[in-house]
Amino acid sequence: MGSEPTPAQRPLRLAILEADTPVPGVLAKYGTYGSVFAHLFCQACAPEPLESQLTLSHHDVVNDLSSYPDPETLDAVLITGSKHSAFEDGEWILRLVAYTKRLLEQPSREGGEGGRAPVRVIGVCFGHQIIGRAMGAPVGRSDRGWELSVIDMALTDEGKRIFGGETLKIHHMHRDIVHEYPKGTIPLAHTDICATQAMYVPKRMIALQGHPEFTEDMVREILEMRHKGGIIPDAVFEDAISRVANAHDGVNIARAFLRFLRE
Repeated sequence: MGSEPTPAQRPLRLAILEADTPVPGVLAKYGTYGSVFAHLFCQACAPEPLESQLTLSHHDVVNDLSSYPDPETLDAVLITGSKHSAFEDGEWILRLVAYTKRLLEQPSREGGEGGRAPVRVIGVCFGHQIIGRAMGAPVGRSDRGWELSVIDMALTDEGKRIFGGETLKIHHMHRDIVHEYPKGTIPLAHTDICATQAMYVPKRMIALQGHPEFTEDMVREILEMRHKGGIIPDAVFEDAISRVANAHDGVNIARAFLRFLRE
């Protein structure tokens, strides 16, 4: 009988924890956020098929509190963005924080029982903030306001290594932030408005405040809905719309996620 394939040989099992439902136009075109990320990872894996690199599962952690996957069946989880605030104390948010904390505090088993590594964690926007909260960092509303549409981020030396460039352009849709880097994390990026744009723990966690999965049409619809609803002021909206079609590095960031999963 042959041995089981190693993680380096087989597709990695990535659970996408959906922390929101997309706005109507995005939902109709792309599906849930699990499908949105599947679309992103398809581009990142090309020319190889997605299925050769990742086995994806989607889990609605807002509406189905029993949907959390067993960590023993996974290699990694990705926590999506959300219109909700990670510092709130709703039952589903507290459960998500506890689950994330459980994953991040798993003891390393590499070279030990079965040679199995702990489940790795990827966070995007709200997911980035959930990771920060799970690691004990303060999370809350920024006193500098919104960051919206395509933003240029400055990278640290480690950020340049991880993402493979001198700067990073990525869609943003937030006014909540992680106020300081959690203990033990490596800072990867910052902007003038938010000093905690991305963070990393080798072989355990990577998280970004921005949205690599977002595209121009997605962001345009969200901006227009929130502006119409009075959430985003006129001047802030006009500035964001002026940059919504700018080039961004979403696919390259997804490739960095794939490298992180294999490191």
